[in-house]
Amino acid sequence: MKRRYRWPLLGLASLILLLLALHLSLPWLVRDYLNGKLADMGEYRGQVADVDLAWWRGAYKINGLTIVKTSGKVPVPLLDAPLIDLSVSWHSLWYDHAVVAEVTFLKPELNFVDGGNKQASQTGRGTNGRQQLENPLPITLNEVLIQDGPLPSRNFNSKPPVALKATQLNASIHNLTNVVDKEGRRDASFEGKARLLGDAAVESTATFDPLSNFEDFEFRLRATDIQLRRLNDFASAYGKFDFNAGHGDLVIEARAQKGRLSGYIKPLLRDVEVFNWQQDVENKDKSFFRSIWEALVGASETVLKNQPKNQFATRVELSGSVHQSDISAFEAFLQILRNGFIQAFSARYERSPPKSD
Repeated sequence: MKRRYRWPLLGLASLILLLLALHLSLPWLVRDYLNGKLADMGEYRGQVADVDLAWWRGAYKINGLTIVKTSGKVPVPLLDAPLIDLSVSWHSLWYDHAVVAEVTFLKPELNFVDGGNKQASQTGRGTNGRQQLENPLPITLNEVLIQDGPLPSRNFNSKPPVALKATQLNASIHNLTNVVDKEGRRDASFEGKARLLGDAAVESTATFDPLSNFEDFEFRLRATDIQLRRLNDFASAYGKFDFNAGHGDLVIEARAQKGRLSGYIKPLLRDVEVFNWQQDVENKDKSFFRSIWEALVGASETVLKNQPKNQFATRVELSGSVHQSDISAFEAFLQILRNGFIQAFSARYERSPPKSD
């Protein structure tokens, strides 16, 4: 009897030991595999600190993912994701030979940088992420969740430096795929909410084709109760003026078809004060020409606003092509959007800011 059961018991014990060794070593193998893939991302390089596997639900957790730009001088990473939870459908993988997954990013920080040139800017251009979706293996991310993430947009080289930051970002992306449907479409959708500059409520929606190179999409954004003084670094750097008081709302609608962009930016500003004698004339840090410019800005705003309601509204059209030889389609869209945003807050001023400042 002992001889009869000895070999099956030894085989079972060996299988258990093999599974245990695989369970202990596989996270290290997966981490090294991911780091090998992330090491070659064009102009960017990524690294994963640790990987934890959860066999019972076909999932694993990625800890400490960072993606940094290797060219140029950008002092912040493109992406800093402390924890990513990814679950894969074994049924789809086994029977359909397709990767179907759900991903959750917990408190990720995505940093966009406007540096004025390619070396000092950071928009994700130069990565090969689209190549992964173009893989012949069907890949579908049913849902990508972003929970409580900050989203800063910076310019370290402007005077003064600019930092526009959205916080408490909670968003979802559905149907991020390289598979077309019966109608030949491949539409992904985005929906998110956040807080801009501390307390302004922001909500946004979008639809896009993940592989269209940003040629076809629809985008909407609405921000309410923006405290204008918190925009002063941006206004001073790009418009050569700043706000003393006021608040406002902002609506953006943009659409691209075959690379042609259309849409508008519409701000509604209330109780705006731009020029203040004590701040703008007696302030020794401001030049004489800067003070004169802000006086003209303030006077123009006072004349053109709706006096009974003490508010000012305008509409700036967005137009152009996202196909530009020196930058990516996404960068072209951001550039048009930034220029429209600046124009929306200074469309009522007809003179150029003084060059001596």
